[in-house]
Amino acid sequence: MANSKKIVQAAAGAGDDALNVEDVFSTYLYTGNDTSTAIDNEVDLAGEGGLVWVKARSTTVEHVLYDTERGALKLLQSQSTAAELTQSTGLSSFNSNGFTVGTNGNINGSPHTYASWTFRKAPKFFDVQTFTATSSDNVISHNLSSEVGTIFLKPTSGTGNWWVYHRSLGTGNNSMLQLNTTSAQLGYRVDTPNNHFSSVSSSSVTLTALTGTVEYVMYLFAHNDGDGEFGPDGDADIIKCGTFTTSSSAEFDVDLGFEPSFVLTKRTDSTGNWDMFDTMRGFPNTTNGAKVLRANLTNSEGTLGSVGVTSTGFKTYDTLTYPPNATYIYIAIRRGPMAVPESATDVFDIDTRNSTGTGVEPGYRSSSGIVDFALRKNAASVDDWQNMARLIQGQFLKPNTTAVEAANSEALFDYMNGYKATVGTNASLYSWMWKRAPQFCDVVTYKGNNTQGRSITHNLGVAPEMIWVKARDFTRSWNVYHKDLTPSGGVAPFMEINSTDAVNHSDSRYPSDPTDTTFVVGNSEEVNSGNYNYIAYLFASLDGISKCGSYTGNGTNQNIECGFSSGARFVIVKAASTTGQWAVWDTERGIVAGDDSTLYLDSNVAADTDLDFIDPYSGGFNITNNLGNYNASGVTYIFYAIA
Repeated sequence: MANSKKIVQAAAGAGDDALNVEDVFSTYLYTGNDTSTAIDNEVDLAGEGGLVWVKARSTTVEHVLYDTERGALKLLQSQSTAAELTQSTGLSSFNSNGFTVGTNGNINGSPHTYASWTFRKAPKFFDVQTFTATSSDNVISHNLSSEVGTIFLKPTSGTGNWWVYHRSLGTGNNSMLQLNTTSAQLGYRVDTPNNHFSSVSSSSVTLTALTGTVEYVMYLFAHNDGDGEFGPDGDADIIKCGTFTTSSSAEFDVDLGFEPSFVLTKRTDSTGNWDMFDTMRGFPNTTNGAKVLRANLTNSEGTLGSVGVTSTGFKTYDTLTYPPNATYIYIAIRRGPMAVPESATDVFDIDTRNSTGTGVEPGYRSSSGIVDFALRKNAASVDDWQNMARLIQGQFLKPNTTAVEAANSEALFDYMNGYKATVGTNASLYSWMWKRAPQFCDVVTYKGNNTQGRSITHNLGVAPEMIWVKARDFTRSWNVYHKDLTPSGGVAPFMEINSTDAVNHSDSRYPSDPTDTTFVVGNSEEVNSGNYNYIAYLFASLDGISKCGSYTGNGTNQNIECGFSSGARFVIVKAASTTGQWAVWDTERGIVAGDDSTLYLDSNVAADTDLDFIDPYSGGFNITNNLGNYNASGVTYIFYAIA
């Protein structure tokens, strides 16, 4: 695990010591159980220090904030002016892989659901400082070693507001906000009219004279602007603190240069709440609603239907919530993981439907942990395939049809170990589940614009070798790019998942090959029609984990080499040079030396169980010549396999 590899870190930097965002930040969801419980989010708080912020989602209770400088059991409340409280049943320890919660209802009450956000101390990301105020200028050193983006300042030994500095507001008078109120940018500073942040640098913060001998805590968030030192190459940004203004039609589109997993926003030119979003609870590209908690309120989780993530930032999707011509500040943290997976079991799993009981557990559970998208099919009956994803949470698509997405209140991904799907046990209902990870797979949502040769940004980190695109609100086919499909007369190839057709050609679908940062679409209605919404699934070959490839049928058994060590767990094969179905096999239903269970991604029929198309092979899979369907002599086939 990333945490065990990086117990001892001097600083973020290039090479083996560079930190990934998952090493320093976590959104972890859990359900209260009234019992002392260790939360394993793989963030080292015991060795490195940091902040844990917890809020109940399903009930009205206080936010609670614990940090390693003040110590376990000592909490602050972001919506309150109250002094520090010591609570024996609160957060009881900071661990090398997370933290332990006690039995208090604010942090672990049954049967309530909770969100936790962990910020680990690290240069160019986050720091915690405590100090005793003096009547002269207070110079507080810190360890960010970079531009300070945001500061939360709170007296701990007495009551007092949470004062907020943000880089876009500057220092001095008229530059402060209050985390515990809805107030706009204020004309007075910290506790008396003459007190304020007078200077903020990469190594220290200066506050003017503070009244009384009072203990303070200061949480400092960095701002990366091309100077971040994170990720495998030690050159990536993971946190930005910026500002945006809505248009006259109440829209905005913030370009961070990365897809965020966490965003905190606050209106500055008028009153407004401190809205907290994250992709674990739901920050989708739909009008179904981003799940929101407010740092200044005790309210349970609500919904904002007009904001969601993009592959490069976050934006509005309608004008129902945000006012026109309004100015906001934000803190945004990059989505992880940034580390390339080392095992297929870390990013892919298969499960049959489980009973969800009280709703604490998801209906489909994944040993790989977080699930970002899934396919679902009843193998025993006529039943359409379903495709569900975190970025279209609450909706689903049908890969075997051209239908638009439809609402599904059970298509929920706010679990740490799977997704909900339909309630009730059914051993014939299978789900194949992917976690997004560098060089393995990615998901992108975008709105069409009718532009031929349009480049769409992705975060796969390598050039995708297979892409599926589907119009979400437009009745059109699922379009497939595959690296081994060949042009005809210079015209680009494509295939369709919901069709048995051989390869077709049109420059209006995928006119050119993708790169490690973008893929290119044409101007057809299937991939880029104006004002329609699309979702794209991107796949790549990763040594020992996944393989996008092709082979030529030889009319007899042949081993298909994928570079695996223990064979393929999941395989899709489709004839490209002639018609044929999209066959799907997996080891849960059986890849054996004999008859296998074969599903077809283009069809709603039950699985064929009396045909032998595929056999085990340690390096990938063995394809037979049964009926000539997937190994006909001279026919070209494309495939996708996962170890």
